Amino acid sequence: MPSTPVRIEALGKRFGDFTALQDVNLALAEGEFFTLLGSSGCGKTTLLRIVAGFLKQTSGQVRFGERPIDDVPAHRRNTGMVFQNYAIFPHLTVRDNIAYGLHARHLPAVEIERRVARMLAVTRLDELAHRRPKELSGGQQQRVVLARAVVIEPDVLLMDEPLSNLDAEMRVHLRNEIRALQRKIGVTTIYVTHDQEEALSLSDRIAVIQRGRIEQVGTPHEIFNEPTTRFVAGFIGESNFVPARRTGETARDGTVAFVVPGGARLRVPVRRLRSGDEAMSLAFRPHQVRLGPPADGASLNGEVVDAIYTGASVRYSVRIDPDCDVTCLALLGEDIVPLAIGARVGVHVPADAITAFPADS
Repeated sequence: MPSTPVRIEALGKRFGDFTALQDVNLALAEGEFFTLLGSSGCGKTTLLRIVAGFLKQTSGQVRFGERPIDDVPAHRRNTGMVFQNYAIFPHLTVRDNIAYGLHARHLPAVEIERRVARMLAVTRLDELAHRRPKELSGGQQQRVVLARAVVIEPDVLLMDEPLSNLDAEMRVHLRNEIRALQRKIGVTTIYVTHDQEEALSLSDRIAVIQRGRIEQVGTPHEIFNEPTTRFVAGFIGESNFVPARRTGETARDGTVAFVVPGGARLRVPVRRLRSGDEAMSLAFRPHQVRLGPPADGASLNGEVVDAIYTGASVRYSVRIDPDCDVTCLALLGEDIVPLAIGARVGVHVPADAITAFPADS
């Protein structure tokens, strides 16, 4: 199936006095699975609807390949659209639902049959071809919607939170199917979700959006491990944020020392310093720490004030200062005894696990 790169340039959208999108610039490669990730109201669905042609932007431009499509009506953009609500025709069979868009394009009957048969096989709906929607499970209905969107061989596939109405087990199952199908057909895909795990597991790249602005664009690894803003560090996964003050210049090993509550000195690589002055906030993930006996220097020493047993691991809350707790995730093994509430412990944080953000960001 042919695929199309997408460029979004200096795009903005206003609704009266409200700015929904501001100066959005994105470049999607051919065949890329690209996710717009953010909380409700951040502008991700507005951006998707502009690409689809359902909304007109206030400023900026959208291109499919080298072709500007801003004045092209939605039904002529050759996009496949998958909505939250399935919008399946209840009176049509699975086969006829999938074929609907092909009939609307007046394709020859032989070509319609060929494409529908292929989609039925790809989505494993062959044996359900003659059933009606009421005879299908939620997951089967979603596969019908996917097949209907893809069978027209769109230049771009657009998906607006397609799994939000399913239970957790079915969401995991279907997101694996979506990714496998997208890889098989190679169509450029823009996927909207507020679910971080969904975005991380599906995407080639992710754009994190907050209040109509792009906070960061990167691979799932980059977004999770190398956040460029405090918002991304707090929104993706879980992070500790510890207030700190810079104490000196860059050392020979390329790190800078910070003093944190409790008096410990943590070192942060220069490449992981985001712009700021002396007052900073050090971010690190709970799973990146190592617990051990209290020690002077590079360990955050404190008292265990809470412990949540989850089976394979324990989530500890360690108070390193009257006004500062940190969360630590410790894996359990046969020779590891869980720490008791009130135990004194040292929390060692590797330098490469820490990112320093401006205190007021």
